[in-house]
Amino acid sequence: MASGPALRDSLMQMDRAPFALATCLLASAIAAHAQAPSGEAIYKQRCSPCHDQPDSRIPPRQALQKMPALRILRAMNAGAMMTVAYPLRREEREAVANYLGTPGPEPGPKPEAFCKERAISLKQIPALSWNGWSPTLDNARFQSADAARLSISQVRKLKLKWAFGLDGDISAYAQPTVVDGHIFMGSGAGLIYALRADTGCIEWTYQAGALVREAVATAALDNHHALLFGDLTGTFYALKAETGRLLWKKRIEDHEAALLTGSPTVYNGNVYVGVASWEETRAINPAYPCCSFRGSVVALRVRDGAQVWKTYTIDDAPHTTGKTSTGTLRQGPSGAGVWSAPTIDPQRGMLYVTTGDNYSAPATTTSDAVLGLDLTTGRMLWSRQVTPADVYNSGCGAGVNGPNCPEGGTKGPDYDFGSSAILVKTAQGGDLLIAGQKSGMVYALDPGHKGEIVWTQRVGKGGTIGGVQWGMASDGQNVYAAASDAYFFTKDQVRILSPDQGGGLTALRVADGKRAWHAEPQPCGSRPRCSPAQSAALTAIPGMVFSGSMDGHMRAFASEDGQVIWDFDTSRPFTTVNGVAAKGGAIDGPGPVVVNGMLFMNSGYGRFGGAPGNVLLAFAPEE
Repeated sequence: MASGPALRDSLMQMDRAPFALATCLLASAIAAHAQAPSGEAIYKQRCSPCHDQPDSRIPPRQALQKMPALRILRAMNAGAMMTVAYPLRREEREAVANYLGTPGPEPGPKPEAFCKERAISLKQIPALSWNGWSPTLDNARFQSADAARLSISQVRKLKLKWAFGLDGDISAYAQPTVVDGHIFMGSGAGLIYALRADTGCIEWTYQAGALVREAVATAALDNHHALLFGDLTGTFYALKAETGRLLWKKRIEDHEAALLTGSPTVYNGNVYVGVASWEETRAINPAYPCCSFRGSVVALRVRDGAQVWKTYTIDDAPHTTGKTSTGTLRQGPSGAGVWSAPTIDPQRGMLYVTTGDNYSAPATTTSDAVLGLDLTTGRMLWSRQVTPADVYNSGCGAGVNGPNCPEGGTKGPDYDFGSSAILVKTAQGGDLLIAGQKSGMVYALDPGHKGEIVWTQRVGKGGTIGGVQWGMASDGQNVYAAASDAYFFTKDQVRILSPDQGGGLTALRVADGKRAWHAEPQPCGSRPRCSPAQSAALTAIPGMVFSGSMDGHMRAFASEDGQVIWDFDTSRPFTTVNGVAAKGGAIDGPGPVVVNGMLFMNSGYGRFGGAPGNVLLAFAPEE
């Protein structure tokens, strides 16, 4: 079996040649979808044109055959081969991995990485925590002064306290959850970690069935706590938080391409989960009958996982609508996935979610929308769509559209909502739901009047990976929105991130949406694989807002005027407390977490041209 560094090198080779691999894959023959796919047949048809040819950028079959099958599967599901493997169904990826790789589990953490004392004790109502995507049900991503315990002067003195390496990963996907001095976090390996917040030593681990990229959530349950999370196959889990023992798990959506990427929200004995899908990318394959997935929200009972209700974001079930130019069946309506954490409104007994685009025609009125659901029954009470007729899938390439691209020139513009709506109390005593879109627009809706639009404001140019990506933050006075607006150019047939386009942080007044201030992005200069895009989720505490960038920097901005208070460059190797080789890279996806005088953040995002990395960093003020 190959060593850890050798395996990482092989996976990094995959990551350095995404365009070449994708070209080989799409140029190869399209296999028929069998009930029991043959890994050998799929490999010969789709993989051998690249991996059986001499190319220093692509690991040969001999190297792959020394890897654990689980690691190969991880590379295809969410790692270096993710872009290449998009057209493959889940069972086809599993078949290829099992054909190539060695059986059995991957090596676990080193014994010396574990704490000497592993007992975990959590209060029924934790005193200091950041539990899930946001510390509060409104998804404002604002930590109070009492819980944050970091002043502006202390933030200026933040220093690295410890680093933890995610073995074999090329992206640090999952935002940590911190409760009563303990960290709970998922990983690209599907390994769930419980760590001590002060030292980073491991208390327990649990192996899930697939990558876990969402922030996990805890909930009091009898005399212990449930740890709740989903993976990228659509399976949802409950563990005993104190020990990591499995309490229950269930697949909450039967569609093959379903995934859970938005963090669960816990309220009053139930956990609420949004369901999204890979199916948009399956459309790259001309033989795939696009598309049949419908987004949904599912309410489960924390105690036993029993389904309380399930509401689809599209009422009509998909049906055959015609054929493509190559004779493949077209299906629809589809899409409108829920990519982010649900927002709870206890006062109105409502739950709010944002939705993505449609994957295939016919277009629906609930895509690219904010939805209001009855918290008890799941019944959709209202829908506010902001971009009609947004029908898009990955069959719509740059300049050349495949057979699965929507007909009639109606494709796009792919303006999903990828982040949660924030419920904000106004100075007049009313409420606003504020949602940021990939279009670069921010919308304020009135939840008391079926989502009527109160104000709108532009904060970015927008695009397929533009505008507001993973999440805004609000301190009640302002809402803070960072723009991705990442831009690519092509050189030697490779897509490269522009080092001087994208980014920017804007503060909007909650009352009327007018701009309070704007902080310009900082260009990358000559740093490779760098972009000033600020697509990661934001975090606010009194006086400050934190924003990570794809240039690898985490910065704290003064909420009064946008001036930079603190800046840390994560793009470098780190010595880790668990002995794993680790480095930082692009910051994308999750935002930082601030609890009890410490800041925790991930670095490394090997997708969309960003610099890979695999590290969790913990900071505290220098004494």
